[in-house]
Amino acid sequence: MDVKREKSGRGGKTVTVVYGMQHIELREREQILKRLKTSCGVGGTLKGPTMEVQGDNRDNVQRILQEAGFQVVFAGG
Repeated sequence: MDVKREKSGRGGKTVTVVYGMQHIELREREQILKRLKTSCGVGGTLKGPTMEVQGDNRDNVQRILQEAGFQVVFAGG
């Protein structure tokens, strides 16, 4: 999975985006997103095969995904 911080096209707001989740069932993605939102104390959403978490929370996202057994790579800036 790739974890990337994005700011472009979002009105100056920073978002942490997780790519590479298309092979995971929707229900499991929803459970992971709920854990991420609770742990980071922010909002988030599923948009197709990607998961978005508000703010620059790459370190927390990486830790939680690794605890869930996924291999995480930081991409971009």
